[in-house]
Amino acid sequence: MTAQQTPIGSGFGATTTATEVLEGIDLTGRVALVTGGYSGLGLEAVRALVGAGARVVVPARRREVADEALAGLEGVTTDELDLADLDSVAAFAERRLADGTRLDMVVDNAGVMACPLERVGPGWERQFATNHLGHFALVNRLAPLLDDTSRVVSVSSRGHHFSDLDRDDVHYEHRAYDKWRAYGQSKTANVLFAVGLAARGVRAFALHPGGIMTPLQRHLPREEMVALGWQDEDGNPGPAAANFKTPEQGAATETWAATSPQLVDLTGVYLEDCEVAVAVDTSTPPDSRGGYPGGVMPYATDPDAAEWLWRTSVEATGVDGFTR
Repeated sequence: MTAQQTPIGSGFGATTTATEVLEGIDLTGRVALVTGGYSGLGLEAVRALVGAGARVVVPARRREVADEALAGLEGVTTDELDLADLDSVAAFAERRLADGTRLDMVVDNAGVMACPLERVGPGWERQFATNHLGHFALVNRLAPLLDDTSRVVSVSSRGHHFSDLDRDDVHYEHRAYDKWRAYGQSKTANVLFAVGLAARGVRAFALHPGGIMTPLQRHLPREEMVALGWQDEDGNPGPAAANFKTPEQGAATETWAATSPQLVDLTGVYLEDCEVAVAVDTSTPPDSRGGYPGGVMPYATDPDAAEWLWRTSVEATGVDGFTR
């Protein structure tokens, strides 16, 4: 297996939907776990997976909301999970281990974006805790249910361009909080988690799903979305929204990562638009927010950074389910 950021000519693209990447793929007998699988992209991914025959477990912080959103979908089971609470993560994992059902796919889809500074657990910054540490603990605790054909999919974002890891102050204890840099750091961690898993023999992928209007934007004030061009003053789509994907299109890359036979010889790579992304040429200047049109930042696929993050995450969560 390789981890080179070289496009493979998948034949798919930015407008491909989750259902389209599953055409001709029979997932009967396969079991997937999708965090955040009851709204936005996660819900569309669950619909597509179920449509192809998979059984899907959807853990949710608000289980009653998940049950309502997923009503009528055959083969879906919900359970309780708060990724920002390691006791909740441990309890959920124990229930899955007691059940003993093998997991073919774990899609780390849930997350928060650009929220105000909030401390959770032992004082962790919420975005890093929810987007990375919660998923790190979850996957490591579920390791006995994975085998060498299972896939772990880490839903990152092009927002990882906004920030590398700050190894001296991951939780913003000594510097001014910046919600977008904090988000970017957590999304960099999502990519590095896939790199760390790949180094331990797990078939793992990270990805940018694309720009999509989903509940992920719930922390952004209207005036900020207007300034970004996402909406106008009346809440209608703004000029930048012309480049947004539909939720069905946004769910395609994570669904492709979880299922495609085109990726059978790959691991630890970053994907976008249902394709292996190229590395960003950082000799060119970024935009005003620190981002580039596409691709993965070299710091997000650095093996040494991935190992530092793995050690730090083990120390934080007390969990290490994989050997190297």
